[in-house]
Amino acid sequence: MSSKCFFRTLALVGAVALGSLAPVAKADVLDNIVKSGTIKVAVPQDFPPFGTVGSDMKPSGYDIDVANLIGKELGSKVELVPVSSGNRVPFLTTGKVDLVISSMGKNAEREKVIDFSIAYAPFFNGVFGPDDIKVAKVEELAGKTISVTRGSVEDLELSRIAPSDAVIKRFEDNNATITAYLSGQTQLIATGNVVAASVNERSKLRRLSTKFLVKNSPCYVGLAKGETALQARVNEIIAKARKNGALNEISQRWLHAQLPADL
Repeated sequence: MSSKCFFRTLALVGAVALGSLAPVAKADVLDNIVKSGTIKVAVPQDFPPFGTVGSDMKPSGYDIDVANLIGKELGSKVELVPVSSGNRVPFLTTGKVDLVISSMGKNAEREKVIDFSIAYAPFFNGVFGPDDIKVAKVEELAGKTISVTRGSVEDLELSRIAPSDAVIKRFEDNNATITAYLSGQTQLIATGNVVAASVNERSKLRRLSTKFLVKNSPCYVGLAKGETALQARVNEIIAKARKNGALNEISQRWLHAQLPADL
């Protein structure tokens, strides 16, 4: 083989090798939604008033209304996918859903894995319990038992700030967390303000009063990393719903409160 042919062959082999190492072009999720006419949205199934399953076996709640609002604006059929706190991010990162609308707060750890929209719902996390347990700050959790849903914002925050002798009992879903508190398995519960209000509406057992704020954590729509077109469109829809009052109507329906002006 002549030297010229040898170098041509070497260049061709190199090009093929480089081509095999090149990243595969990533499909645009917004484009796929528009083409298929369907958007898959992860929603809570055990977290009233954000999401629950009624006696008719249909999901309903704040997050479901927001999912349907976004689907309507996109002109797409909404496929609701029930998730728990623990699997909502994996469902998104593995492509099982296009969006997560599941009362999800934003934090540094999650932002390494997924992207977020602008806020669509108010939410704060706190420690709640009966009036006869006097706890006003995190240091006073020493020796106390607290139920919390594994992987939730309040779980992450309490794990960081609670004294070492506080007993944090983690449960896989919100129903189990609430049941543990109501049945006396724990003295206190760490959850969201709207969840505590919902528990008080449904049960006269161990009425909940606010002990202290853990974190102000508005809810955001979760998106896969790098889906900038979908993120921009979702932000546009949420901003429009804020402005025209549609989001306030959802807040009034499920939270019985005006949407905060500073959301």
